[in-house]
This record gives sequence, structure tokens and C-alpha cells, in this order.
Amino acid sequence: MMRKSWLRSLAMAGTMLAVTFPAGAQPQPQNPFAIPSNLPFQAPRFDIIRDADYEPAFERGMVEQRAEIERIANNPAPPSFDNTFVAMERSGRMLDRVNQAFSGVVGANTNPTLDKVQEIVNPKLSQHQDAIYLNAKLFARVQSVYDRRAKLGLNAEQRQLVEVVYQQFVHAGARLSPADKEKLKALNTRLSSLETSFQQKLVAAAKAGALVVDSPAKLAGMDQGAIAAAAQAAKERGLAGKWVLPLQNTTQQPALASLADRATRQALFEQSWNRAERGDANDTRPIIEQLAQLRAQKAALFGYPTWAAYVLSDQMAKTPAAVQRFIAQLAPATAAEEKREAGELQAAIRAGGENFDLKPWDWQRYSDRVRKAKYDLDESEIRPYFELNRVLEDGVFYAANQLYGISFKERKDIPVYQSDVRVFQVFDQDGSDIGLIYFDYFKRDNKNGGAWMSNFVGQSKLLGTKPVVYNVANFTKPAPGQPALLSFDDVTTMFHEFGHALHGLFASQTYPTLSGTNVARDFVEFPSQFNEHWALDPKVLAHYAKDYRTGAPMPQALVDKIKRAAKFNQGYALGELIAAAQLDLAWHDLPASAPRQQTDAFEAAALAKTGLDVTDVPPRYRSSYFLHIWANGYSAGYYAYLWTQMLENDVYAWFEQHGGLTRANGQRYRDLILSKGHTMDYGPMFRAFYGKDPDIGPMLKDRGLAPPPGAK
Repeated sequence: MMRKSWLRSLAMAGTMLAVTFPAGAQPQPQNPFAIPSNLPFQAPRFDIIRDADYEPAFERGMVEQRAEIERIANNPAPPSFDNTFVAMERSGRMLDRVNQAFSGVVGANTNPTLDKVQEIVNPKLSQHQDAIYLNAKLFARVQSVYDRRAKLGLNAEQRQLVEVVYQQFVHAGARLSPADKEKLKALNTRLSSLETSFQQKLVAAAKAGALVVDSPAKLAGMDQGAIAAAAQAAKERGLAGKWVLPLQNTTQQPALASLADRATRQALFEQSWNRAERGDANDTRPIIEQLAQLRAQKAALFGYPTWAAYVLSDQMAKTPAAVQRFIAQLAPATAAEEKREAGELQAAIRAGGENFDLKPWDWQRYSDRVRKAKYDLDESEIRPYFELNRVLEDGVFYAANQLYGISFKERKDIPVYQSDVRVFQVFDQDGSDIGLIYFDYFKRDNKNGGAWMSNFVGQSKLLGTKPVVYNVANFTKPAPGQPALLSFDDVTTMFHEFGHALHGLFASQTYPTLSGTNVARDFVEFPSQFNEHWALDPKVLAHYAKDYRTGAPMPQALVDKIKRAAKFNQGYALGELIAAAQLDLAWHDLPASAPRQQTDAFEAAALAKTGLDVTDVPPRYRSSYFLHIWANGYSAGYYAYLWTQMLENDVYAWFEQHGGLTRANGQRYRDLILSKGHTMDYGPMFRAFYGKDPDIGPMLKDRGLAPPPGAK
């Protein structure tokens, strides 16, 4: 997942401008965000940043940027590209520094103090952004340059900046009436507060929802390393003598594949399914219901029938109807495969002498049993070959070197926000600096679920900054002295998030607004999902898949099993994504006139309309813990994971037709996709590489599903 920071628009990264402070106010150089960091690449000074520094830095940063914006808006000189658009790009440096650092830390290593800062600051950031986008004098200057853009002699990137920023202003309400602007400000403040509350309640709900067991017998089937990790998790919670299985962000939980005791499986699944629906202080349903209503009301202010229509207007798909047509090409084959797979698992249950009907908490265990029978593949047989450090350095880094010529050096002198975090400097093929990347892989109770990438510092030639990016995941931390052994899904996650990182690291833009991963939701997941393919590339896999105990390479027979099994269970894998995407669209296709929904009833009705087997294959995220759409910017956009699978499978098919893993292919992809940011529209950018519009055939082939009639 690509995580956007709260303030997406004008402030991305850079150097400090001279600021005129209000009467009586003085700069605060003692705050570590007051001036650019003196660390390499302006990396955050986590060695001196304290929790108490964030709130005053936000306050000071907003004051500074408001002063800068007022000077731009009131400039007596005629509006020009430089005195309006470039000036806006330069504004907000302190605010960006604190925002990027805080966003990273509060997502991955929060505490009550930071949660409180988030509660206080988020509404203010929303109001601050409104003050910029709803500034009539500023928009008049933007409009003036926009109207004259064809006559100003601008280059391609400058023209794109003018068009993108103009549309951002319009999308944010610059053309609304004064009365509607006031309504919009109130809605934005309320939405920001609710989204923050949702995120914080969900972290607490996930922590409280962890399954606590009092006997190792209930964990039968789990390997000794996983049981030791569960004991360590209990110890850290003050529950010595017990075992704790923390929840990951998704509906299904990793331990369900191995737990032999059905009652424990059911308990773990239900803890996950009901984590945020317990009628307690962490119940998120009242927030969801308000968010859906308020978003529909906001869309109506702009003249859109629904929030989905409003959100999709600047995405690659453009309209909800286009998304529904796309999903309609996937659903029939997926539904048929779900039904076939469920029957296969039920037969396996009966064949094993057990007499119960398949339930969602049985699926992972019995699909593993069927997979083992079909492909003789056992997850415990795989894990010894996927030790985390080796996967990272000999797999993820190696593939990037082979494709793009880049190299990595660990930097132990760069301060981090938590002791498990590692930092690497990235070098280009000629030895020049590209930037830094941080890795924070292990699950903590104070970390949001899932995996994501974002920036501490954004790339910009205008501001003279190079990218400082980070990858975050939630892998189980091993007991002390034990290796971190991964599932192949974990390995895929590492390659996925590093694909986002490459998109950020290869940014080569002048203007921060257009830089790197500042692209549409239904384009940003394309590079990350494309990068997953290299995890199973023969050359890459042979380089990293080695037994941590002996160094012996993974036997070819086991490699072949993994590859044959890669298309197994695709009805489930695709079905849970489609169901989640449809659930997201259902919530955000409500008109402003719709009454407040009752979460569980609405969810049940929405899932029933998908045509999928949602009884056996529940959505990847239930409404009440769907962080992507309620707090992480993917509202009406979760379909993007499916849409971008189409894009990346098309591109991988191109690679296969042109020699696969080669430097020439990697350089072409870097030049035409990874380094482009949002300097051009997505359709032409994609066609420049692929040679034609995207088609769904390679995606269905990759999933092992038959294409529907009429599909290209």
C-alpha cells in the first residue's frame, strides 16, 4: 500500500524560505523541525526529535505557510508561472518536515501522546488546507495562469503542473459559492476528526482483539518458532504463562493455516471478524456511518451524485461505471472458481474423516491441505528458505540491481524512530547518490496493521532534495535468538512495498506536486504489484532462497511446487479482493439524500449483490476494520489494487516477450514509468510503454482463470 501524508498538495519537501512572522512571534530554532535536518539527504533527526516537538512544529509550520500563501495571493505583480505556481511549490517547508516525520511515526510507532497530537492537529491541518484552496485571491492568480498556459512558453512539466494544481483547487472547492465554501470547511473539519478517531480506535481494537490462549495444546499445528513468538507476545503484555496471537489487519489470520484445533481457529477468526464490533469504546460502526453520510454530502456540494463519482473524476478509471465494467469482467470467472474451490475443500474435509461443513475459519487450513496433496507443498517446508535478511539483501536488492543497476549500503549512523528499523543508502549505477530507504518490518501493538510505503523527504529538483522513503510491514518478530522466517506471502509483501519504494526513489521531477508516487490511486499500485513478479524469477529466487541453517539452495523440485501452486486458491484470493472493492464502492455510491445506514445490515446487503460466495469467502476487510477506505485515502479506490493488477500483468507480459530480467528492459521501464511521476496523463504514459491500452487477458492468465467471452 502506498500511504499518502495528510497534506498532499502544496508542501512536499525542501529548504526553508525567509519568513515574515506575525507581530510578537519569534522563530523557534530549538525545535528540530525549524530548519532542514543536517543529516544526509535531510533525513529526520529522530535522535533529537521528542514527542513534545511535533505539535508546536505543526503550529509554527502552518503559520509560516499561511504567511507565504498570503504574500503570493497579494503579490501586486501580474500572475505568472514563477510568482504563483513555483512560489506555491516552495511554500510550507517546515510544515512538510514535521508532517512527513509525524505521519511515519504515528502510523508505525504511536503512543498516547502522539495520538493526542494527531487528534488536535488533524482538524487544524484540514482547516489549513481549506485556507489555501479556498483563498479567492490565490485562486484568481491560479486561474489567470491556467487560462493563459498555452501562450506562456511553458515546458511539458510546467504545463502539467499548471493543469494539475488548477484541478486540485477546483476539486478542493475553489469555484464554490461563499456559502458552500463555509459548508465545505465544516465538513472537512468533521471528516478529518472522524478519520483520526477511526484509525485510533482500530489500533486499540486490534490490540484488544488478539486471541489469548492458556494452553499450548490449543496451538497444535503451529511450529515451535511461532509458538515461542506467541509466548513472547504474551509476556510483553504481562500475560506470562499464556500465549497471544495478535491480529493482522485482514480478515484471515496467518495462524489459521496451521492451527489443528477447530475451536481455536473459530475463536481466532471471530476475534478478527468482530474486532471493532464489540459495542465498546473501540467500536467503529458509528464513525463509519457518519463518514459515509458526510462524504456523500461533500460530493453533493460539488455537484457529484456520489462520493465515488467525486473521487474517481481525477483517477485513471474516471467513473464508477468504468470500475463496475472492469469488475464485471472478473466476477463471473471468480465466482465459478470460488464454488469449485469450496467443493474441493469440503471433499477434503470429508476425505479426512471429519464431518462438518466448511466455514471461513477452515478455508486456510484445508486449502493448505489440498495444496499439499496436489503439489506436495507444505508452508513449514518453505519457511527455512526465506530468512528475512537474506530475502531483503539477496532477493529484493539483487532484483533491483539486475534491473536498474542500483546498489545499497546499510547506514547504522542514521538515527531511527524504533530500534528494529534499518536504513540503507541507495546508489545509482554510476555510483551517484539516489537517496535513503528505511525498513520497519516487525509487528508491534502500537503499529497500524498492514504494509505501506511513504516518504520522509520527497524528491524535487526545484528544492534540491532527494528521496528518503520507508517501507513498513507487520511480520511476526521471532523470539530472541531465532531467525525471522517468512511465508511466501511475506516475501511477496517485501517485493510489493519495495516496488513502491522504487517509484519514489527513481522520481526525477522538478516540482514536488508531480514527484514520484504523487499519482492516482489506480496507478500508484501498478509499480508495486509489478515488482512482485521478480520474487519467483528463476535468477532472483536462486540468489536468495537458501536454507538459513546450511546455506543450501532451495531444491528445484520445491521451486517447481511453489510455481505450480502460485495459481492455486485464486478464486479465494481474487474473491476476497473483489468483495472488498465492491463493499467500498457500495458505501461510497450512496447519494447525499440516503439516510444514515446501519453498518451490519448495509454490509450484508452490499455483499449479497456481488454475486460472489461471500459466506465461504468473506471480504478481505470488513467495513468496521477497513482502514484503507476510512482513514488511509482509498475511499472509493480499493478497486485500484485490481485495476493495477491489470496494468502490471500487461507490463510483465511485455517483459516476458522481450527477454525478462534484463538491464535494458529495466532501464526502459524506469525511464517510461518509474521516473515519470505525474508529469503526464496516465493513459499516454502506459501506452508509451505497453504500446496499446491495457487489457485484462494477461491478468486472468496470471490468475489461472478463463477470460470471459469478448475479453481482449
